[in-house]
Amino acid sequence: MSTHAITQAEPRRWAMFVILLVGAFLPPLDFFIVNVALPAIQGELGASSSAEQLVISSYAAVYAVTLITGGRLGDIYGRGKMFFLGLIGFAAASLLCGLAWSPWVLITGRILQGATAAIMAPQALASVQAIFPEAEKPLALSIYGAVFGLASVIGQVLGGILISADLFHLGWRAIFLVNLPVALLVILFGLPLLKETRAQSAQKLDPVGTLLATVTLSALIVPLIEGREAGWPWWTWLSFLAFPLLASLLWRYEGRLSQKGGSPLLDPAVLRAPGLGQGLAIVLLLYSIGAFFLLFSVYLQGALRLNALSAGLVFLPFGVGFLIGPLLTPYLRRFVGNYLSAIGMGCETLGLAGLAWLIANTMTGNPPAMLPLAVLLFVTGLGQGLAMPTLVRMVTGRVAPPFSGMIAGVTSAALQISTALSVAVIGGIFYSILDNDKSGANITHAFIVALLAMAVCLASGAGLSIRLIRRSSGLSSAQASLSLK
Repeated sequence: MSTHAITQAEPRRWAMFVILLVGAFLPPLDFFIVNVALPAIQGELGASSSAEQLVISSYAAVYAVTLITGGRLGDIYGRGKMFFLGLIGFAAASLLCGLAWSPWVLITGRILQGATAAIMAPQALASVQAIFPEAEKPLALSIYGAVFGLASVIGQVLGGILISADLFHLGWRAIFLVNLPVALLVILFGLPLLKETRAQSAQKLDPVGTLLATVTLSALIVPLIEGREAGWPWWTWLSFLAFPLLASLLWRYEGRLSQKGGSPLLDPAVLRAPGLGQGLAIVLLLYSIGAFFLLFSVYLQGALRLNALSAGLVFLPFGVGFLIGPLLTPYLRRFVGNYLSAIGMGCETLGLAGLAWLIANTMTGNPPAMLPLAVLLFVTGLGQGLAMPTLVRMVTGRVAPPFSGMIAGVTSAALQISTALSVAVIGGIFYSILDNDKSGANITHAFIVALLAMAVCLASGAGLSIRLIRRSSGLSSAQASLSLK
């Protein structure tokens, strides 16, 4: 390829990636932004507490269970095409949410948002493996990680601002309708930049595997998200018991399809890549922090009596750290390599443990000292920002580019499953301690216990990450010595 062709290709490749990043930005933004709007939604639509919960959980559940399918659709039919189809669907679903005249219309819109978000979201991560040379992948993944930090910053604050501003007297509806001009601009400027990528070997979608994967993930995700609020009824435990049986059925079916030369949704041969299972386990531990956003909001508004906008602003140091961390990753990796994932999770562990200590040593009902609070939140967010792109690269880099959509969907689904597990387990511990005593002192105590539980999970993830890196280094050394012989 000529030098002129290379210089022409690089800006186009990065421009296309930036457009695809919108698909990574909007789904977490719409998850965070709705939290602060729930009281306003309940006030206008008269939603019950269960319907209010479904506004969040229906989106999260559908998004999580369809991510793998969304990633594989990009492999088969083209990542750019699936991104734009998902974006158009997401905009239409956002319009339905913005115009909702009843709680159930809003919930329907949220379900459609979750499904269409799962189609567009994996395409950015998959494109890193497909369109970037090895030298550019660390920077691309760092920018990808920074997008999540940006979404956490904007999502916590923008909802409060839009509702307070009451633009055009839209109230809470503005948090959904704001997606429409974003989608329109991306379509207008993004379509000319589209350069299609897909897996050459993937001929068609695996409908049986898609159905089995959706049912299997639903058996785990839905009771995790809905169980505590519903009081853990019998069907939640039945779903948990069915999950390993369904997972085994899915694995066997996909294995047989692969042996017959078919195109499975989840190729067992690919998923047996050395270290991939352990890498995904670390991903699950990384997002044990998922419960933090919900529980910190409960602490700020329940124990400290802050309003939604003030509570959102307290999150800013975390978001700033989460935004800066990935941008520092390419430079820090030159010195510490993949150990940056363990260092990042170590920072999170220290930040959360320090936050627990600070709150425990603050008089009940009083806000912690702002400077140490901001520093600890920043360190926690920075750790998340350092760990995430490095860990994602360690996982996705173990799979060949033709399967980048599949592994992008699997990785994204693992992050969502981790969030759901965190909210169910650590959130369950929090609410068990809380019980019927919602006093400021009891909320504070429950939050400290939850912080320490998250810190233990992240410390375990850091330890597993070090073990995986050492194991990978040992395998590489052994392979190098064999090649020399």
